[in-house]
Amino acid sequence: MARHLLDEAHLHPAIRSVVASHHLDTVQAVQAAIAEHRVVIVGMAGNPVVAKARDALLEQRIAYKYLEYGTYFSQWRRRTALKMWTGWPTFPMVFVDGRLVGGYKDMQALIDSGELATLLGTTAV
Repeated sequence: MARHLLDEAHLHPAIRSVVASHHLDTVQAVQAAIAEHRVVIVGMAGNPVVAKARDALLEQRIAYKYLEYGTYFSQWRRRTALKMWTGWPTFPMVFVDGRLVGGYKDMQALIDSGELATLLGTTAV
């Protein structure tokens, strides 16, 4: 199944650069983190599901990089840029070896099945 994205040909030429550069610094920061770290969580302060994801990795003794963008009341435009880039609608966004694996529930399913340990070449705790 392919992701549905509005083709660039359907963007007016005058707005293409605006779309391409919308909070590009934030997207690039996440790209740099996922290139440097095996596990990355992108989240926001005050979100209990983000905290659950971080706690689950700590419980498994899995090192991760955490990037935080605002709260429910701030930096929502940066988070929107990340949602547009990934196509993932919620936070946290969890990346493993450069691949978006989803959010907390998706990551927890990988932990529960042993797949996360297999991906990382570790032993489940």
